[in-house]
Amino acid sequence: MSMKVGIIGVGAVGTACAKTMLLRGSCQEMVLLDVKKRRVKGVAADLSHAGVLYPGTRIRVGDYEDLTDAAVIVITAGINEQAGKAIDRRDKLGRLRLLPPNAKIYRNIVPRLARAAPRVPILIVTDPPDPLADVARRYTKTNPILSAGTFLDTLRFRLQIALRLGCQPTSVDALVLGEHGTTQVYVWSSAQVGGAPVLERAREQGWKTRHFQKQVEATVRHANIDIIKGTGASQHGIGVVTARIVEAILRDEGLVIPIGVLQPEYGITLSLPAVLGRSGVSKVLPPSLSPEETKALAASAAAIREALASLG
Repeated sequence: MSMKVGIIGVGAVGTACAKTMLLRGSCQEMVLLDVKKRRVKGVAADLSHAGVLYPGTRIRVGDYEDLTDAAVIVITAGINEQAGKAIDRRDKLGRLRLLPPNAKIYRNIVPRLARAAPRVPILIVTDPPDPLADVARRYTKTNPILSAGTFLDTLRFRLQIALRLGCQPTSVDALVLGEHGTTQVYVWSSAQVGGAPVLERAREQGWKTRHFQKQVEATVRHANIDIIKGTGASQHGIGVVTARIVEAILRDEGLVIPIGVLQPEYGITLSLPAVLGRSGVSKVLPPSLSPEETKALAASAAAIREALASLG
C-alpha cells in the first residue's frame, strides 16, 4: 500500500507538518505543493538536507498529478489568523472570520485534487477546518473529507487540567467536541483522572468548580491567540497533531480521536470521537453528554451552519 503523503501549502503550518512527519518517520514519501514556487523549493531543500538523519522518508516538490497514488493529502493552504485579523478574544466568530477568503482558495485546490486523486482521503487543516471540510465536499463526490477538528483542542484541554491537578496529561481522559473555534464544547461530564471525575479531583485540591472550569476553558479557547502574539503563527502543535492523524490513516490503526467528519444529524462537519483508518473515518462513536453539553454541541453546529450559509 502507498505510504505517500501530499501537503498542499507550505507556510508556517504546512512546514511544521512536513518537519514533524519527517522526524517521526510518518511516511515513506512526501510531496509538497504551493503556489509560491520559490518558497516550496526552499522548504523542500532545507528539510531534505538532513535527510540522512530521518527514518527513510523521501521529500520532493511536485504537482497535482504526483498525488494520484498518495494515501492521504493534507491541505494547509490559506490565510492564517494573524493575516485574517482573527485574533481578538472578544470576537465570537474567531477562526470563522477566515472562512470566506479560504473558501475561495479551496475552490481552486479541491477540484484539481478530485481530478488527479479522486479517492484519496483529504485532511483539512486550514482554519476554520470544519466548514472548509464542507466547502471541500462540494467539489468532490469521491474523496473522503476529514478536518483536524478538535483533536488539538482536546490535547490542550488535557494539558490545562493536568497542569492544575499536578499530573501528566496522559493521565487525563477528557474531550473537546464540536467546532475547532470559539463554540467548542468541553465535555466535563465524563472527564476523568485516575478513574474519578476531574471536577471531583479539583475540589479535593481546594478548587471552586466553576473557577476551575472557567480558567481551563479560557486558556484552551484562546491558546492560538496567545501563541500567535508570541510567535506570529500557531504551528508546532498542529504539526504534531496532523502527523499523528496521517499515521493513523497510513497504518490503518483504528485510532479513536475527536476528528471532524460529516455528521448527518447536524448536516455539517464537526468533531465527535471516531474510528480512524486507511479509508478515513469508519465509524463515529457519539459520547454520553449532559443536557447542557448536548445543547452546546447543537449551538456549535449552528454556528458552523451560519458561517457556511453566509458563503451562499
